[in-house]
Amino acid sequence: MPDRTYNKAVFNGKTYIDLSSDTIQADKVLYGYTFHDRSGAILTGTNTYDADTSDANASTSEILSSKTAYVNGVKVTGSMNNQGAWSALVSEKDDAISIPSGFHDGSGVIGIDTIEKSKLIPSNIKAGIILLGVEGEYTGEGVTAQSKTTTPTFSQQTILPDADYDYLSQVIVNAIPITETLNAAGGYTVTIG
Repeated sequence: MPDRTYNKAVFNGKTYIDLSSDTIQADKVLYGYTFHDRSGAILTGTNTYDADTSDANASTSEILSSKTAYVNGVKVTGSMNNQGAWSALVSEKDDAISIPSGFHDGSGVIGIDTIEKSKLIPSNIKAGIILLGVEGEYTGEGVTAQSKTTTPTFSQQTILPDADYDYLSQVIVNAIPITETLNAAGGYTVTIG
């Protein structure tokens, strides 16, 4: 028989093999494995991938550091930082937490500092106000106000509540005292203050 390829075998009217309708191609067969194409020729597979990555669009910064992947048939090594269980605490109302870029494993938290959280109790918050989910109940009980009376002087005065009081409810400033008295010369002496 001449040196040629065969793709169909028929014996005594019965077809035993027919490759003529096969559609297999070398890029669909694993690298190094042999097969017959539709003409009956022996070919070797060229596919080195488990999947077609030609439309993959990940960049190295989107793949975890030291991990490898294939993008468009090219093996790449990731450069994304592994932040793991990254966490932070807020201790002041204007704190702005900068979350570092990279992979986070989902178990990290951002929360209120323990000392600040301990201050968020109903008795520290005005009644009718809800602050971070804590409803206030403070109504002013236990606060003692003081009313004071003073007389003006020619010097500056600072009026403060006494030690047993929380604040001043009012300060009454007396009128500047003025007195007039008849003097020995027959006139009046006016005394201010």
